[in-house]
Amino acid sequence: MSLAADAAQPTSDVPMIRRRDAVLPGAWPDGTLPLLARLYAARGAHTPELALPKLGSLHAPELLSGIEGAVRLLAAAIAADKRIVVVGDFDCDGATACAVGVRGLRMLGARHVAHAVPNRMVHGYGLSPALVEELALLQPDLLVTVDHGIACHAGVAAAKAKGWQVLVTDHHLPGPQLPPADVIVDPNLHDDAFPSKSLAGVGVIFYVLLALRRHLRESAVFADGKGPDLATLLDLVAVGTVADLVALDANNRALVSAGLRRLRTGQGCIGLKALIEASGRDAARLTATDIGFALGPRLNAAGRLEDMALGIALLLTEDPAQARDIAQTLEQINAERRAVQQTMTDDAEKAVAKVVLDDDGQRPIAAVLFDADWHPGVVGLVASKMKDRLHRPVVAFAPAEPGGNALRGSARSIPGLHIRDALALVDAQQPGLIERFGGHAMAAGMSLPHAHLASFHAAFAAAVHQMLDPVMLQQQILSDGELGGDELDHRHADALRLAGPWGQGFPEPMFDGHFEVTNWRVLKERHLKLELRRPGVAGLINAIQFGGWTGNAPARNVHLAYRLACDDYRGGTAIQLIVEHCSAA
Repeated sequence: MSLAADAAQPTSDVPMIRRRDAVLPGAWPDGTLPLLARLYAARGAHTPELALPKLGSLHAPELLSGIEGAVRLLAAAIAADKRIVVVGDFDCDGATACAVGVRGLRMLGARHVAHAVPNRMVHGYGLSPALVEELALLQPDLLVTVDHGIACHAGVAAAKAKGWQVLVTDHHLPGPQLPPADVIVDPNLHDDAFPSKSLAGVGVIFYVLLALRRHLRESAVFADGKGPDLATLLDLVAVGTVADLVALDANNRALVSAGLRRLRTGQGCIGLKALIEASGRDAARLTATDIGFALGPRLNAAGRLEDMALGIALLLTEDPAQARDIAQTLEQINAERRAVQQTMTDDAEKAVAKVVLDDDGQRPIAAVLFDADWHPGVVGLVASKMKDRLHRPVVAFAPAEPGGNALRGSARSIPGLHIRDALALVDAQQPGLIERFGGHAMAAGMSLPHAHLASFHAAFAAAVHQMLDPVMLQQQILSDGELGGDELDHRHADALRLAGPWGQGFPEPMFDGHFEVTNWRVLKERHLKLELRRPGVAGLINAIQFGGWTGNAPARNVHLAYRLACDDYRGGTAIQLIVEHCSAA
């Protein structure tokens, strides 16, 4: 394992708490909690229409540049009774997008719709030539890729060589050349006019279905003149959007909010209901955070350690008993994933602890980690953990297959550095060093030969140094300020829980303030449990800092950055503070 050093970077391990600028909210209805209005305004949503967008405010599908071609292709395939194969991907966005594609096309009249998904260990990422060879058994006329395809030049070419049509629906950033597909729908294509560049893969295919339904309506295909209610797919759209960590702009918040409403009212698909039950969450109070930390990881676990076909089967089944069985299997796989991840993270922590500072006491500018025993399906989670630990861009590599010479890597970035652009800079400066790569601003994936690892390490550090403003290397915690004594209660905690949806680009509220520690203890040798007192608040306040035990007792008076939450363990009107940072006051 190695860390790329740069002697000009700041060394502070202590995050800096910075309060958001105060923004006055606009006009809100009577009865709205002032705290919520203030939080929404601080995130650029000054009115209820901006803060709580409805489906009617969604951007029009026709703004997507390839949408008309996609509609023509799909409408012709349905009319001619052609065989359509939806090709998914092995993460949660890819799985939900595949389920939306299959369900939606069948709802719109397609009679021969099959699906396929690559196996991470067998086929690698996306539509590969190896996967195309296996798809030949299905005798497809049309392939529809979801959540991938924009970087799958060889796979698309192989499919075209067999005489198949190919529709690519994706949301990843394109390279300098596009694959030879018949039609491409991707909001991040050059000159695409779609206002939201943050659609997840599941959002893109949902938009394609919306446009297809409108075309079929205008063609008088539906006997009732309306066609199917595609809103029934929004539970899947919400799960894939949140799990993929795309920015929750107003368009995505409208999609996610509508999907959450379906899940909370028991209208979600059978598979998601079973997954919610297996995860121990309360469906009636489900939040975007529950999707991100409970549902998404369980679906992702199938693609990371096993085969995402299992996760897609869960999302497509109409049999409650089968759904419960698959959900329990995913629960077991997820437990195994957590164990593998913890082992890999412990390995990385040990390496980082030895080399975090160089001889001059300076921190590295970026980290490149590799272990021959790591699992390629979990390197993204390790990179994410190490990114949080170091507040530096991190790439984690593992062998693509046991004993092989090819490496598969996942990169995670910090605000201020577009990680996919950093990899593009490496590729431009040293062509051929990286075999293939793709991704977003905050996350990317790549593959390269083991022999290129040291060269990549140096090239990546140089690219980060070239692109990153050093001020970005000081970790900051953005606080929404101090809560008043009358706001530290269950009413406000519950309102925060059900508000939002909070997520990437529309962050969950964080507060800071000074408290007196009256008691403390350590849980499971890792977590710090606190009892706090604050003037103006009756009684003691419970707080917990997960992973917060450093071996030293907390100070008597502390400055905390925290989230306000309902204490579900105690129930009733109990609250607790989820501490993100604790320092002596």
